Amino acid sequence: MADKTYNSNDIVVLEGLDAVRLRPGMYIGTTGIKGMHHLLWEIVDNAIDEISNGYGDTISITINSDGSATVEDNGRGIPVDNHPTLHKSGVEVVYTTLHAGGKFNNSNYKFSGGLHGVGASVTNALSKFCNVTVYKDGKEYQINFHSYMDENGKMYSGVPIAPLKLIGKTEKSGTRVTFLPDEAMFGSLKFNFETITRRAKELAFLNKGLKINVKDEESGSEESYHYEGGISDFVNYLVEEKTKVIAKPIFFHAEEKNFDLEVAFIYTDSYTENCFSFVNNIPTIEGGTHETGFKSAYTKVMNDYARNNNFLKEKEANLLGEDYREGITCVINIKMNNVQFEGQTKTKLGNPEAKTFVENLTIAQLNKFFSDKKQASTAEIIINKAKGAAKVRESAKRAKEVARARNNAENFNLVGKLAAATSRNNSMCELFIVEGNSAGGSAKQGRDRRYQAVLPLRGKPLNAEKKRIDQVLANEEIRMIISALNTGIGEDLDLSSLRYHKVIILSDADQDGAHIRSILLTFFYRYMRPLITEGHVFIGLPPLYRVAKKDFVEYVYSDVELPDAIARAGKGYTLSRYKGLGEMNADQLKDTTMDPDKRTLIQVSIDDAAMAEKMVTTWMGDDIDARKQYISIHANFDKEDDFYKNYHN
Repeated sequence: MADKTYNSNDIVVLEGLDAVRLRPGMYIGTTGIKGMHHLLWEIVDNAIDEISNGYGDTISITINSDGSATVEDNGRGIPVDNHPTLHKSGVEVVYTTLHAGGKFNNSNYKFSGGLHGVGASVTNALSKFCNVTVYKDGKEYQINFHSYMDENGKMYSGVPIAPLKLIGKTEKSGTRVTFLPDEAMFGSLKFNFETITRRAKELAFLNKGLKINVKDEESGSEESYHYEGGISDFVNYLVEEKTKVIAKPIFFHAEEKNFDLEVAFIYTDSYTENCFSFVNNIPTIEGGTHETGFKSAYTKVMNDYARNNNFLKEKEANLLGEDYREGITCVINIKMNNVQFEGQTKTKLGNPEAKTFVENLTIAQLNKFFSDKKQASTAEIIINKAKGAAKVRESAKRAKEVARARNNAENFNLVGKLAAATSRNNSMCELFIVEGNSAGGSAKQGRDRRYQAVLPLRGKPLNAEKKRIDQVLANEEIRMIISALNTGIGEDLDLSSLRYHKVIILSDADQDGAHIRSILLTFFYRYMRPLITEGHVFIGLPPLYRVAKKDFVEYVYSDVELPDAIARAGKGYTLSRYKGLGEMNADQLKDTTMDPDKRTLIQVSIDDAAMAEKMVTTWMGDDIDARKQYISIHANFDKEDDFYKNYHN
């Protein structure tokens, strides 16, 4: 191979915001629908930072009819004076310069969700246009940015059409931003009203007194959120379909130095814990040091109270933290500076000092709360519930030991059912959990035996919602899944021993299939949640039709796609409608649903842990009226075809 010279001419210097367009994933994660909404959240977060630091109280978000989005707040307004070294307006600096902003020290923002000064500039860089209006000191200013390609094919990202200009007087204060995500980056994706309202509602809960308005110009839909009770209202909202065992949330708020802590929690008759934490309004779905601090403090306070009030005798062992947290729904909301997240996704807090702050403040506040004799009945309810949980924990421990012994002795729940993969490279292996023995037989024949395992289910597994872990372990279908995955369950779950790194739910494209998917996802969510948060759970999408004519074969995944497929086939075609996976032979199942080069999988993730909890409770819990109400408000059965079409493409 001939030598290639390598000198300074080969070093490419990306100017301005070009780096963002070249590697958008570094800044927004993906150019899919989630990444496009990330552009919106960057602007919303800036508005939230203003309000959470005491400037303004209202944010309005509008999805415009041309596909753009507008965010307006009534904060102080972005600085409009010239920057002392860059010699252009503060607005232009913020929207055109990476790592520029007012959040690198604590003089302007005590607390901030934006850490790196890239949010507004990234939104600008990935937009076709971005128009910014600032209302400040009785004056209205405007600057417009655009991205375009010149006649020589050179791309210009987020450049100002003209400098900031004064356009008139105003009585308003704040900032208004309108931007259109560039179709060159995001294709034909559109902002989703429900996605935006879910996050808006959460932000309103987390910022007591904040009002957030959301409007979709095209559909005319409007929502407004405002909660004077803050996270206490949040907790009540999360458990409104459950039966409370204490009357109202326990709430406390405490501050120390540049650290602010709010906690609200309540108990229901459910058997799992649900802890949702936030740092500067950012959801930390993987927890972190703040959650650890609260949990350790809470266990200490409750054990001390139980001992001092004779709920635990001298010879009795302390209860475990998991005992005290059975049935708890808790929101931990902290604000701090110099936040350190683990990973780019901002899902786990890493600051060690956060644990110390939360632990100390929680101990002080809860000791004060429970020292009030009016709270004696509340403490008694919590401790008695914990003692009941401890008995079940011991029972479940014995059940697990029996299950392990039976499994080691005779592989009791997998003989003749699991077709295991032969490779021992777990990271390459995948497990198909298949509805029915017939489909399971086809899947076993169509699989790649080296890397693909198949576990057929005889019937519908147990609905794990509101089931104790000992009841879950008594269900044979669930035990089969646990044994196949080899991770354990609940507090004992260990992902390092996961046998199959892709767990693929494969069920029929009908109501029963959807129900089985829901049951399995509920089980994973309640008792093996790290499988989901670490990205190991997938849903396979089987086709609905097969259009064939001589050498022409096309599989169709929705009724919407069917006419086009028939047109491509021409006259004389044959049409097969698959009522279930069992109607496919091994080759067809392989080609459509199992072959990694041809199949379509949906990766299951938790973007919003609190709202995921709400949905699982609504769909799988005992409150039939709440489920009916949700369906009547939100169900649009015309969307099913769009769902399959979008994901298949």
